[in-house]
Amino acid sequence: MSAATTRSRTPDRLCAEAVDLARTAAEEAAAPGVVGEHVETVVEGDRVVTHLFECKEFGYRGWRWAVTVARASRAKYVTLDETVLLPGPDALLAPEWVPWSERLRPGDLGPGDLLPTESDDLRLEPGYTGEDAPPPNSPVSEEMAELVGAEDIEFAEPAPEPVVVPARGSIAAVAEELGLRRARVLSRYGLHVAADRWEESFGAKTPMAQAAPATCVSCGFLTPIGGSLGQAFGVCANEFSPADGRVVSLAYGCGGHSEAAVMPKPARPAPPVIDETVVDVLPLRPAADSGSVGEAPAEGADDLGHS
Repeated sequence: MSAATTRSRTPDRLCAEAVDLARTAAEEAAAPGVVGEHVETVVEGDRVVTHLFECKEFGYRGWRWAVTVARASRAKYVTLDETVLLPGPDALLAPEWVPWSERLRPGDLGPGDLLPTESDDLRLEPGYTGEDAPPPNSPVSEEMAELVGAEDIEFAEPAPEPVVVPARGSIAAVAEELGLRRARVLSRYGLHVAADRWEESFGAKTPMAQAAPATCVSCGFLTPIGGSLGQAFGVCANEFSPADGRVVSLAYGCGGHSEAAVMPKPARPAPPVIDETVVDVLPLRPAADSGSVGEAPAEGADDLGHS
């Protein structure tokens, strides 16, 4: 270990004793009454010392006022270097700064907000815009040449600008029909990201779908969507469903299924069975001892018990 390193770790006596000078400098930089007790003395280098004072200001718990003093070689007086407010080991710090593009969450976009999309966004890819061909209203296009030739040379009433549509059967017409005549369309990665997000919210593994009587693929409230995503997703149109107006998986389901409220038909009673193989003999006149009351006694046979 060199001598210079040893000297730098040993605090200069005059700089270490300049606590009052450091406190005065801290009180000038801070508000009155927010500079607390002297906490620590840190050696910054050869004849350079930092005095740390407790900060009592509200909202700065654990912070400390750091006042650095120094002394020139062979000088008898200590001079002030700088005064700053630094966080201590247990200071309350703000979270690490994160760019807005990473802080943004679904639902943060409000009315009037603009969300710019990066040019290299992986969710998008270039669409067919017909930039390789002149626009329909361009002076060099065939459609515009025919319109100019048909106009009257004598300038009369200016005709309204015609609406030119792509020729039927052309690439532009096919792209228009498929909805691809946009600057950018969803890429394969963008489709997968959207499908994973929708599947997580309204998919087959959600608790609602696990308890549903049937899936959305057989529900009358499901509205199909176009494109490749229509093979696995649709839009719910049941106002009483928790997924009303949301994109749902065809494997999703809820208690609002269109066929869940169909009442079962009451069970039919079994038809009576008549056994025609056994004959029951029924007498036309009942037997004398078949009833609960015996035969009536003959006249005058019994004493009635009175005269």
